[in-house]
Amino acid sequence: MKLLIIEDEKELSDSIVAFLNQKEYRCEQAYTCDEAMIKVGLYEYDCILLDLMLPDGSGLDVLREIKRKSPDTGVIIVSAKGALDDKVLGLKIGADDYLPKPFHLPELSMRIYALIRRRNFTGNNLLENNQISIDLLSKEVKVMGRLLDLTKTEYQLLLFLIENRKRVVSKSAVAEHLSGDMADMMDDYSFIYAHIKNLKAKLAAAGCKNCIKTYYGTGYKWVENEESAE
Repeated sequence: MKLLIIEDEKELSDSIVAFLNQKEYRCEQAYTCDEAMIKVGLYEYDCILLDLMLPDGSGLDVLREIKRKSPDTGVIIVSAKGALDDKVLGLKIGADDYLPKPFHLPELSMRIYALIRRRNFTGNNLLENNQISIDLLSKEVKVMGRLLDLTKTEYQLLLFLIENRKRVVSKSAVAEHLSGDMADMMDDYSFIYAHIKNLKAKLAAAGCKNCIKTYYGTGYKWVENEESAE
């Protein structure tokens, strides 16, 4: 899952990133309104942590831009600003949660997990699709009851495809999800082909064949039971 931390206190931002990286989230950072506006304009995120008090403007303006561009993106306001009006306004604009500073990092992690689970996986800890069962809390993947040994990247790729199962995801969208803004500096998407190939092979070996359909020149789609993955 890809997160954006919009926080001007660099030490706090780095602490959040270090902690969430251990939880296998992919984190990017912005320290000002301008930086945040650029990132939310260019990239998609599963969840954004947003400080309201930024050195060059209000986080509420960033929130408005997030909701204008990607209304389904989850947003958690993380701010020391205790005014009730700001909290209420942020929630009215579209924020999903509000966590006042100071806070404990494990609590922040669970707020993020709960938000992503609620938005993307209908509030369940257990995601089941085709013959696959994914425990979102333990990050265990099973095919027909057998544990599947996936790398961190393969796990993220699998979730991304299932989350977007109703549409074809482009190679550039996959690259951005797996590598963040580093995707802009890549000459080709050969690393994606390798991860897709390895994930397909592991799923097929476990008895779940033809779950990922390749649209040559376009991208990939997760295939439901009733579909054909030629």
